[in-house]
Amino acid sequence: MRIEKCWFCSSTIYPGHGIQFVRNDAKIFHFCRSKCHKNFKMKRNPRKVKWTKAYRRLHGKDMTQDSTFEFERKRNRPERYDRNLTENTLKAIKTIDKVRSRREAKHIERRKKGKKAQEMREAVKELEQNISLVKAPSVLKEDPSLTLPKIKVKVSHAQVENQPMEE
Repeated sequence: MRIEKCWFCSSTIYPGHGIQFVRNDAKIFHFCRSKCHKNFKMKRNPRKVKWTKAYRRLHGKDMTQDSTFEFERKRNRPERYDRNLTENTLKAIKTIDKVRSRREAKHIERRKKGKKAQEMREAVKELEQNISLVKAPSVLKEDPSLTLPKIKVKVSHAQVENQPMEE
């Protein structure tokens, strides 16, 4: 039993699933579903299609370099059966899956950290611009320290007068 990888989106293809395309030069392409096969036929680049693994890795959304990926490549090679080796490999697979899941969680947290700071800056900016919606205007008149400096915008009256109103 051999588990293949989709050429387009890099997801796993189990035996009996997916589509296989053989080009004239005898290169074999495996696709997990018709969506990937159709995108391949339309000559789309997987690195530019947002839902593929290639796009996510290229744009820093998924982990790209990790020692656990090397183990996955290594275990796909066929080797002579040895009971002790198989037992040790199965134990190693379990521990490596735990390590990988921890590292992915850390990677996601690091990505979220920058996003939180950016959202906070945007929220403060919006609050500064719309303080009158949060505080009643009568309170702002009583305590001038609560008001923020007004942003002045120059509008040329000549341009405004020349343009007719739409109905």
